[in-house]
Amino acid sequence: MELEVMGKLAKEASRELIKLTQHVKNACLISIADNLVKNADEIIAANAKDIENGKANNMPESLLDRLLLTKERIDGIAEGVRQVASLDDPIGEVISMKERPNGLMIGRKRVPLGVIGIIYESRPNVTVDAFSLCFKAGNACILRGGSDSIYSNIAIVKVLKESLKENNVTENAIFLLEDTSRETATKLMRLNAYIDVLIPRGGAGLIRSVVQNATVPVIETGTGNCHVYVDASADVDMAVDIIKNAKLQRLGVCNACESLVIHKAIADAAVPKIVAMLKENDCEIRGDEIIQGFDKSIVPATDDDYATEYLAKIISAKVVDSIDEAIEHINRNSTGHSEAIITKDYDNAQRFLNEIDSAAVYVNASTRFTDGFEFGFGAEIGISTQKLHARGPMGLEALTTTKFIIYGNGQVRP
Repeated sequence: MELEVMGKLAKEASRELIKLTQHVKNACLISIADNLVKNADEIIAANAKDIENGKANNMPESLLDRLLLTKERIDGIAEGVRQVASLDDPIGEVISMKERPNGLMIGRKRVPLGVIGIIYESRPNVTVDAFSLCFKAGNACILRGGSDSIYSNIAIVKVLKESLKENNVTENAIFLLEDTSRETATKLMRLNAYIDVLIPRGGAGLIRSVVQNATVPVIETGTGNCHVYVDASADVDMAVDIIKNAKLQRLGVCNACESLVIHKAIADAAVPKIVAMLKENDCEIRGDEIIQGFDKSIVPATDDDYATEYLAKIISAKVVDSIDEAIEHINRNSTGHSEAIITKDYDNAQRFLNEIDSAAVYVNASTRFTDGFEFGFGAEIGISTQKLHARGPMGLEALTTTKFIIYGNGQVRP
């Protein structure tokens, strides 16, 4: 199908979706969740083709992990859809209403964005997450996944469309671009006549390309050079546990810790334990001269290392003289995603929360919690690192806008 035709049909579908009741949308989402589980074998078989191609193309282990679908992961994806169904429907909510001196009642009402275009890479779970959130918020969507996950995405979208049909809802609520060429992606970025907003979800190269080439308004979901700062008063065992989780639980995710910052006052107690844990898990450490002094295997860090999202078993580490230096270092090198401080000092915790310029800032917890599911949003459309319209994990409200609604009784402007 031509992209122009797809856009036109999606725009028409968005005008139908706004009429759906919360009950109809929820029933459709529950049906989708059930059908994903029911068709898991078919989806996994399609995913196996993508995995085979990925291995043949020497895809890194972390990206293969992103791509892989198992019955357990499909169960988790389905549970995310059910959670979206259980959330309050934001559409139609009147978020303010005030009376003017002339008797006009002026309010604001939450409404869908319309048609959302989403460009993403080798994460087929995004296909379901993106659709379920767009649909619950009354939006149609046009999805362009990467070539790495094309067989998985086709199988998933087949289930989504069949579920819509079963519930007498237009199948044009979702379209998948099966042509994954750059040319088609660029055309999607410029489909102003039909797409209301574009959301890129993936690595730095993809996001940069969309921001530079799109004429459709973009909500930028950023890469994650996330930091953990071990403050002078930190509980060292807590720090080791949090760093292990934040760095090693899953390598290929944007909320994984990529950079450590350690206060010099606790370095002698903390660095050996942190280094031992990382080495036990085959994680390469790239550190400054002080960090290198603790272990000969530590690689010298460059300025680029401190600003890199590795998505691999590599982490940068730096010792600082003060919390001021830690905050300055993090704000300079961060991508604005997620940062954490490990501390027993209340004042330092508050300074970190106030002065770190990122979408999610933690005290004594892992950065891995920056996730729509963990934040209670059900699934997420992405994690925005920009400041306009949406920031952080983007749930249902981030996929809406507002309109002014005005009630009068015959007023005319003098």
